[in-house]
Amino acid sequence: MRRALVVVDMIHDFAHESGALYCGPSMPRIIPVVRSEIERARASGEPVVYLTDAHLPDDAEFQMFPPHAIVGTKGAEIVPEVAPAEGDVIIPKRRYSGFFGTDLDITLRERAVDTLRLVGDCTNICVLYTAADARNLGYAVEVVRDGVTSFDEGAHRGALRELERTLGAKLV
Repeated sequence: MRRALVVVDMIHDFAHESGALYCGPSMPRIIPVVRSEIERARASGEPVVYLTDAHLPDDAEFQMFPPHAIVGTKGAEIVPEVAPAEGDVIIPKRRYSGFFGTDLDITLRERAVDTLRLVGDCTNICVLYTAADARNLGYAVEVVRDGVTSFDEGAHRGALRELERTLGAKLV
C-alpha cells in the first residue's frame, strides 16, 4: 500500500469565521487533527496533496453558493495553520471533486499511490465527491472522521454513512 494524504479545501473562505462559506463551529476542532495528519504523513514519507477551491469571478457554482475562493483573493488561500511545506503538492480545482478537470489522478499515479487518506471540508460536498471519484478510479479511500467537517451537521453525518456504506471508504 502506498498512501497519500489529501487535504481538501482548508482555505480561508471555509476555515475562518470571516470566510464567505465558513464551515462553522466544528472547524476549530478539525484544524489540529488536520495538522496532526499532515505531520504524520510527512514523517512517514507519504505525499501530501492539497486540493483548493479556485473559482473564476463568474463561476457557475455561484448560482448555488455565494461567491467564494476566487482565484487571487485571500479567500482562496490555504490557512496558515495547515500550510504546505516544500515538496507538498497543491492542486486547484473548480468543481467539487478534486479529480474533475485536474491532474490529481496522474499526480497520484506518478507517486505510485493506491490509497487516499482524506481530511478537510466539506464532508458532504468536496470530500464526498473526491472520494467517489477516487473509488471509481480504483483507489482505496480512508477518511479521518475527526478530520472532516461541514457547515451542515446532518449532511456531514449522512456523508460519513455514504462514504462508508456505499463507497467502501474506511473511517479512521
